[in-house]
Amino acid sequence: MELTALKGISEKRAKDFAALGVQTAEELVRLFPRAYLDLTRQVRISECYHNDTVLLACRVVSPPQTVYNGRRTFVKVWCDQEGERFSAVWFNAPYVRTRLVAGEEYLFYGRVSNRYGMQPSMANPQFEPRGAGKLQGIVPVYPLKGSLTQKVVRSCVAEALRHVRAETAIPPQLCEKYALGSLAEAYRAVHAPQTFAQKDAASARIALEEYFLLLSAFRFLKGGKEDARAFRYSCRAADVAGFARRFPYELTEGQKGAVNEIYENLKSPQRMNRLLQGDVGCGKTAVALCAVYMAAASGYQAMMLAPTEVLAEQNFALVQKFLPEYPAALLTGATPAKQKREIKRALAAGEIRIACGTHALLQEDVAAPSLSLCVCDEQQRFGVAQRSALGAKSDGADVLVMSATPIPRTLSLIFYGDLDVSSIKEKPKERAETVTSVISSRKYDDMLEYIGREVKKGNRAYFVCPKIEGDEEGSLASVTELYDELKNRLPQVRFALLHGKMKDAQKAQVVDDFRCGRADCLVTTTVIEVGVDVPDATIMVIYNAERFGLSQLHQLRGRVGRGEKKSYCFLLVGSDSEEARARLTVLKNNTDGFKIAEEDLRLRGGGDFMGVRQSGHAIADIKNLHYPPEVIFTAKKLADEAAGTGDLSRLRRLAMQKYEKLKEIVMN
Repeated sequence: MELTALKGISEKRAKDFAALGVQTAEELVRLFPRAYLDLTRQVRISECYHNDTVLLACRVVSPPQTVYNGRRTFVKVWCDQEGERFSAVWFNAPYVRTRLVAGEEYLFYGRVSNRYGMQPSMANPQFEPRGAGKLQGIVPVYPLKGSLTQKVVRSCVAEALRHVRAETAIPPQLCEKYALGSLAEAYRAVHAPQTFAQKDAASARIALEEYFLLLSAFRFLKGGKEDARAFRYSCRAADVAGFARRFPYELTEGQKGAVNEIYENLKSPQRMNRLLQGDVGCGKTAVALCAVYMAAASGYQAMMLAPTEVLAEQNFALVQKFLPEYPAALLTGATPAKQKREIKRALAAGEIRIACGTHALLQEDVAAPSLSLCVCDEQQRFGVAQRSALGAKSDGADVLVMSATPIPRTLSLIFYGDLDVSSIKEKPKERAETVTSVISSRKYDDMLEYIGREVKKGNRAYFVCPKIEGDEEGSLASVTELYDELKNRLPQVRFALLHGKMKDAQKAQVVDDFRCGRADCLVTTTVIEVGVDVPDATIMVIYNAERFGLSQLHQLRGRVGRGEKKSYCFLLVGSDSEEARARLTVLKNNTDGFKIAEEDLRLRGGGDFMGVRQSGHAIADIKNLHYPPEVIFTAKKLADEAAGTGDLSRLRRLAMQKYEKLKEIVMN
């Protein structure tokens, strides 16, 4: 149903909703609140800790003013809460001037800045008039775009709920067996809950439906004709064992087990579709090179896809080092046009046996007639449809995807429901220990002095910030500002700057300078989360560590401790909350990525853990919902039982619609 068919939605509003990814009434009821105002629980600003997200009742005591601080323009007002004053500012929101009136009372919802010795403030809070008693109980807060307001979105969502029929795909007998509530009621409860318990139960019911459809789609896909093997590998087990001896170390038992599973896959009648997951530094690339050898030694072509040029170049260097007898090429966006044409010609002619590259390998004009194996490195950066596009380069190519972000068994059902899974749980013996510490602001200067001494010894350090330019609230460290500050604080140290807005050639040069010792310290964003391997880097400093998920912090920590030297990871905390410190203590006391992922899942819940970026958009339809991870197990159980019921035509149709939508989202 088109949005404009709903009462209250004009063409202009429809465009604003489209900016939120909402183009139909069905999608509008899936625009779930990103937060809720609990109007039954209001706090005083003096009771708030720094970075707390709270609801405040206050009176605006000054007319909204436009202020320029030398860097940016913002709107500012002063507020009073029973004699306690605080300021509120809005960035990139000039419309606020027309919506706030001095002397009126409002409800402000947002993050408080309450640093010691400074006037309390709020940045970019959502706000509602307090009077007239229109808002009561638990009020949903939605993402906004354009001229949309909370009032407008709430009204439009309520209208959509009256017209959209939310029907479950789960067979009726299973709904009855497991006492599943109405899906339509769940949608209504998520948008207008009477209690938070009701909201949580509704969120779980909707998540169950989505996971059931996704898992059913994967089940139908796995049973398709595409699983038939198209290539016959002639490489023998003894040949693979001989190749493994080329590495300067003996493979661990986990690596050997993964190589054996891949070998058995390639020798079986079914096409391989396998995930290789393991902790940072566990040696997944060596296993992947063994697979590439199996393809090349059998007379076929192989491709290695990486998410960044840095990682693609490292893969290419390893191929040249360990597989020098096979012609290889590197194809990325930075490859000169003339060289690109020659590589594509040689690939199509079968002259190149191994191709390493980035998304450039996915282009339609890249052909490889005897492509039997596709390796997709750092799978969490790609979606289902993208790796499918790589596999489609050849009729029935085997696919091996790798992930350096260990995930619990629960989540592997969703992330990789269409894949078999191999896990490497131990690290190579030569890897050094990494000590993790949570650093308070009073120890910051001591930490910098320590790093200065370590650099003099020839060691190197990463400084990681969550943002390139900081956030509008001023609570997040800015990588560009930090770069300037550190150069002044440690003038004897050679710093380099790296972030995602730099051109690929610039990034490659900076990484090379750091790797080769022309720079001592790298000030960067999470662009180094994958693909940067510098054995002499022994220190990792992460600013605003509480803003990262534990698995991502563990991934960043894995950039150090890659050589024989003892390494250190310093987590700088910008929040005094007990929850933040409890989460970081989990990382401090654990080095096992699988255990960390399990704990991250327990602390954050399935919805938060599986952000859209992490999941490759697999759960875009349940973004913002919070639900227990047990929902995923229940969905798997239901999908298994549904497969044994009678007529599956309706379920197949709905499940494949879900899968097609998933592919469309990822490819766009």
